[in-house]
Amino acid sequence: MAPAPSIPKAAFWMALSIGSFLAMSISGRETTAELNVFQVLELRSVIGFFILLPLVMTSGGLAAMRTQRPLAHIARNVIHYSGQAAWLYALTLIPLAVLISIEFTTPIWTAILAVSFLGERLSKARLASIVLGLVGVVVIVRPAAGSLDPGHLFVLGAAVCFGISMVTVKSLTRTDSVLRIIFWMLLIQSAVGLVPALYEWRNPSLALWPWIVIIAFSGMSSHFCLARALAHADATIISPMDFLRVPLSALVGWLLYHEQIDIFTAGGAALILAGNLLNLQRKTPRLAEAETTTP
Repeated sequence: MAPAPSIPKAAFWMALSIGSFLAMSISGRETTAELNVFQVLELRSVIGFFILLPLVMTSGGLAAMRTQRPLAHIARNVIHYSGQAAWLYALTLIPLAVLISIEFTTPIWTAILAVSFLGERLSKARLASIVLGLVGVVVIVRPAAGSLDPGHLFVLGAAVCFGISMVTVKSLTRTDSVLRIIFWMLLIQSAVGLVPALYEWRNPSLALWPWIVIIAFSGMSSHFCLARALAHADATIISPMDFLRVPLSALVGWLLYHEQIDIFTAGGAALILAGNLLNLQRKTPRLAEAETTTP
């Protein structure tokens, strides 16, 4: 039976989800200071798989994880893995708030891809949301000012990959459960990332292992808590709460890494979030929920 609607409970789970996302960002920066991106992703996937395994065993075991669409899972996870690698690498290059702001263009790219490949209608509201998001990116990146950073390009590439991944997930949810999708995500990405991870493998220092466990756990808990929040309230209520990640990321970046945010980043982030809100308001709650994503 579905949980009863409750704004306080939704806000509680959303706060835990945001906390998990912030923990993932911080632990990602700490781990990539010592290890290469591919090794961090491999450790995250393998540890995450063993964290998920007890839930798999209590939900029918490995037999219940069989899928009729293995090629769709493989394609989705190769693209998603590429996006995660680009996102994690960008995390080492640009301030947290800038990265999170540009990452929020994912729904914009999803909308473009849905129009291009799924035949969805390009309404005036959707077009306006796309334009706002793209203008927001230009304001943040400011290519004419000579401030283009490779990190901007990497996180833009990550956002596009996440958009493609979401379109694929939208299709997979018609036949596979969320648990099965996450199971195959961790399994396939562990296999895809094994060779690049081993190429420059370094044994993590003892002091780094807590951060490795945190990035693996927070990657799982962020999705779990977000799903719990969505069980208590519609995505039209939950998604604006998620936008708190932008100012909170700016605060964390300022407190921990002495990062400064200029007026262009703040203005561009506002335009991107406005585009997201406009795009969200025109969707049904079910569709908006299906398009919610994170790294």
